[in-house]
Amino acid sequence: MTSSPKQVDLTINDIEKRFGVIGKQPATCPHHGEYASVIRKNADRASGCPDCADKARQERDEEEQRATYARIVEQRLERKLGASLIPKRFMGKNFADFRAETAAQKANLAMCIEYAETFPQHLEEGRCIVMTGTPGTGKTHLAAAIAGFVIVNHNATAVYRTVGGLLQFIKGSYGDRAEYTEAEAFASLVEPSLLIIDEVGATKPSEFELATLFSVINGRYEAQLPTIVISNIDAKELGAVLGDRSVDRLREGRGIGLVFEGASERSKRRAS
Repeated sequence: MTSSPKQVDLTINDIEKRFGVIGKQPATCPHHGEYASVIRKNADRASGCPDCADKARQERDEEEQRATYARIVEQRLERKLGASLIPKRFMGKNFADFRAETAAQKANLAMCIEYAETFPQHLEEGRCIVMTGTPGTGKTHLAAAIAGFVIVNHNATAVYRTVGGLLQFIKGSYGDRAEYTEAEAFASLVEPSLLIIDEVGATKPSEFELATLFSVINGRYEAQLPTIVISNIDAKELGAVLGDRSVDRLREGRGIGLVFEGASERSKRRAS
């Protein structure tokens, strides 16, 4: 039941006068009933319904809160993507960009999409992927697409390293002036939800390289965390450049092996 105009308080107190109120008049809101419309000095018109104004302020505040939260989420995502260390050339790669023309390419694409979409299950089981085959056939593209998908859609962490970059990173922990310890370096490689190791077998491995790669892969194996290994050599030769013990750990638990064949996409682009 709405109040009558006579019940609306039209008096002006001293505090209101100090804030420029020079008058009040009865008014009616179709949603909240009658109210005192305030007239202020130098104002073009009297004030509207205070309840409507409060509701509008509340809606603005809520919208600002949603926008702030969205910005925070976006900034966190950008930091996670940046922390992945995926090269700029591959940062924006996704599954839709991958050119799958042959049956084998389509099968590899489908497997990578399935792996990314059901990553929580593969994470739980520590299932790894080994990508081998011809250079320039999209191995790094699909690995980067998997990393980007699991970061965005599964709130996972992913780190990309070439073998050379991984070794340099570990060596960077040596010496009195190192900014991080060897334990911290290994932890940053062992702890992410997903680790991508690229360019395996690009050079003849040293004992240090084999030992370091085993330490990383074995650490993730013991923590039951998935690793993606990328190499341009034949899968049968992987043990020689990665170590048989490392290969065994990657294959355990129904590890996935993907073979990439065909002409290099980079060569195709240069020829066109």
